[in-house]
Amino acid sequence: MTDIKSLNDNFRKSFNGGKVLLTTGINAKSQKEIAEILNQVRCFNNFTKANDPYNEHDFGSFDYNGEKIFWKIDYYDKDYRYLSENPSNPEVTNRIMTVMLASEY
Repeated sequence: MTDIKSLNDNFRKSFNGGKVLLTTGINAKSQKEIAEILNQVRCFNNFTKANDPYNEHDFGSFDYNGEKIFWKIDYYDKDYRYLSENPSNPEVTNRIMTVMLASEY
């Protein structure tokens, strides 16, 4: 098994191994802006004890053109119906990352 942090980092950087959901506020932006936001999600590395207390790299936030952007990774079973029993096991876990405006939270 791999640790949750590594699995989350790999998913966030590649978008492989799960689904990426964009909220209405993100989808309302231009394709160029969406691409720039997703690139910032991929490159995010500002993890601290305050924003990542469990060292799982499952949440981040950053400013984009004067707006606060959040991204959050959640863990589901292989059918995306229930929460995963073991997020550190990719054999039983799919990841979903939601990218949203902080105002949509």
